[in-house]
Amino acid sequence: MKSKAILSAAAGLLLCAVASAQNFALATNVLDYVNLGTLNLEASYGIARQWTLNAGVKYNPFTYEKSGSGFADRQRSLDAGARFWPWHIYSGWWLSGKLKWQEYSKGGFSSRQFTEGDRLGGALAAGYTFMLNTHLNLDIGCGLWGGYDKYIAYECQKCGRVLDGGEKLFVLPNDILLTISYIF
Repeated sequence: MKSKAILSAAAGLLLCAVASAQNFALATNVLDYVNLGTLNLEASYGIARQWTLNAGVKYNPFTYEKSGSGFADRQRSLDAGARFWPWHIYSGWWLSGKLKWQEYSKGGFSSRQFTEGDRLGGALAAGYTFMLNTHLNLDIGCGLWGGYDKYIAYECQKCGRVLDGGEKLFVLPNDILLTISYIF
């Protein structure tokens, strides 16, 4: 159900903004694919010479098996925000802020413990965009995000024995970006 809502939102963004030449971009973060195959897409739309509105989606449904136990960094996340470009949209330095929601299940890397939950918060990031040609850009950047986390920790992925749970505030690294963008 949530997957359909995520896909519908992404399709709506695409259909609304395709008509504007050089004001609309689609991007994907190559480094997210290295993170156990996390699929991702971000759409942005230029609303002024120095401002773009952005919306992104990430999805990773994969669990991997090793020696009889699994490891994963599964997630579904949505974010929406804005970028400020001191020079011109889609080129040079940028600063961004966004609101982000994430449903996650991760663990099994260094121990059998798995944690799952929901996070809601805000993020700040900065980076630089290299114009490769008229329609293709390469973005690099990173940031932090923080907010509210409601979680449950399990002894292992399959046993279901609860070790811990609750609610807490968090601050984590946000996206580490090596992004390929196509500007329409």
